[in-house]
Amino acid sequence: MAGRERQVTRTFVALADTLVDDYDVADLLHTLVLSCVDLLDVAAAGLTLVDERGSLQVLASSTEQARLLELFQLGIDEGPCVECFVRQAPVLVADVAAGAARWPRFAAEAARQGFASVHALPMRLRKQVIGALNLFGERPGELGADDVDLAQGLADTATIGILQERAVRHGETMSEQLQTALNSRVTIEQAKGVLAVTGRLSMDDAFTALRGYARSHNLLLGAVARALAERKLDPTLVLSGLNRRT
Repeated sequence: MAGRERQVTRTFVALADTLVDDYDVADLLHTLVLSCVDLLDVAAAGLTLVDERGSLQVLASSTEQARLLELFQLGIDEGPCVECFVRQAPVLVADVAAGAARWPRFAAEAARQGFASVHALPMRLRKQVIGALNLFGERPGELGADDVDLAQGLADTATIGILQERAVRHGETMSEQLQTALNSRVTIEQAKGVLAVTGRLSMDDAFTALRGYARSHNLLLGAVARALAERKLDPTLVLSGLNRRT
């Protein structure tokens, strides 16, 4: 228990660091989803944020399967993530199959991706909800009350980091700040594709290489992704770091 408490403390400290200047929004979002997998009894996590048109977009995911399921439910406008955002309240689904009548197409796709439970929590700052944090389990089962509270605390802290710092320092509106994060996500997906093809990797391993290179060189994740997408950075340089770590 003491080890988990130390890990929780380190995670909140890492999220709090986003309140300083020049933090990396893209890395923050992935820190959040990966921390949820490390700290909670879930197999994967994903994060959606609303864009300037009011539509939810996938911003981060811990696995490719989670990303595909997020994209699917947003595409059909059906599922716990969508309902969580609309209701602005947690949507906790211990057994997706048992609730198939509620979201038939989502339930079928969740099973195809290997997920049996989904818990969606609002990304909120005070009364303002900007998206949802989604936790996926491979087996049916409720998420304990303490874990729900912890996940909501992580989501709330990350939301402050997303909205607060640059809005205050640079005079950006909330929609501008979120759009910056959304644009960065598109570039990251392009960069992952470049690395996956070059290194014959899975998309998950490609992202591990991308994030590792950015961190080891003290660069913004989005900046490295943009350099790869624009062919200004040799993908073999990024992949060499992955080879050293493995």
